[in-house]
Amino acid sequence: MEFIFALIVLAADIWAIIQILQSGHTRGTKVFWVLIILFLPVLGLLAWLVAGRRSAPAT
Repeated sequence: MEFIFALIVLAADIWAIIQILQSGHTRGTKVFWVLIILFLPVLGLLAWLVAGRRSAPAT
């Protein structure tokens, strides 16, 4: 069961990192979010979903 959870978290983290890198954020903001997700996979992903994803500048 832990293996399935780990795979789901890994897939979600990879998806989030791809979304971050494709976003319109500045380089520093992208680095910040990627590092948060790498060091805190579950909490970082949740934080990005709540705070980072919606704060992208309008283009």
